[in-house]
Amino acid sequence: MARHFETLSKLIAAWRGRDVETVLSFMTDDVVWHYAVAAMPPVRGKAAARKLLQRFLADMHEVNWRIFAHAETGERLFVEGVDEYRTPDGRTVATPYAGVLDFRDGLICGWRDYVDLGVAAAQKAGEPLTKQVVELLDRPPA
Repeated sequence: MARHFETLSKLIAAWRGRDVETVLSFMTDDVVWHYAVAAMPPVRGKAAARKLLQRFLADMHEVNWRIFAHAETGERLFVEGVDEYRTPDGRTVATPYAGVLDFRDGLICGWRDYVDLGVAAAQKAGEPLTKQVVELLDRPPA
């Protein structure tokens, strides 16, 4: 297993356990996190990342975040995955994405997720999973 992917895997396990502080322990104090690159401004620093994660906790239950493919070069990790969870009212939301994570001294200092937030919004509004999203869910994780 590649070293940066191993770090991300530990972060994912912490997020599944709803452990915000452990998730943050994998980030630098000055992390710049673009949760949805084109749609939202980035959060800057751990305090802002903590606020974002705490907002997510209210909406995301039964997290089944999976990575399907990854590649590392130097201090950068590229991933393809799906962020899947249940909403408080029991709806399944599954959003395919690609991400790029930059590392410094073994910690995430930059994080850019490329995701279509409209896919998640449609599912939260009660629309069914599309055929192409269902196909992605059936793939084995890395």
